[in-house]
Amino acid sequence: MKAARILGFILLLYWLQSCSHTVHPAKNIPSAPHPAPVAFIVVDGMGNIRTPKNQLPITVAQKANYTAIARAFTPNQRKNLLYRFNTIPPRVIYVSPAYTRQSLKGTYCIYKKKFWYWQHADGLFYLDETYYQ
Repeated sequence: MKAARILGFILLLYWLQSCSHTVHPAKNIPSAPHPAPVAFIVVDGMGNIRTPKNQLPITVAQKANYTAIARAFTPNQRKNLLYRFNTIPPRVIYVSPAYTRQSLKGTYCIYKKKFWYWQHADGLFYLDETYYQ
């Protein structure tokens, strides 16, 4: 009885080995689209433009006035931010609507679990003034 089981097991292994073949994945399967990033830094804390208008959604890019928003923090504001948070946050960001929240004051998002940004009429999010005033 044991010999029959062992022989059956060995035959099963040979059969599986002879039937096994490598399966190659199809080459033309489209990859899943990458999820949109949570936030684009539009203007950093030094006033440098990080995201050109052609990378923003069309509705936001039409309203954004880069000459008006590309402002750096003053030296005192920068020193205050470094002292309080050990970093200088971006001044203006773009956040996709899926990651925003609503309140009575308006639409906002929380960047890096630390900084609150409020949406303005141009569709971009600006750092809350309480951080640097």
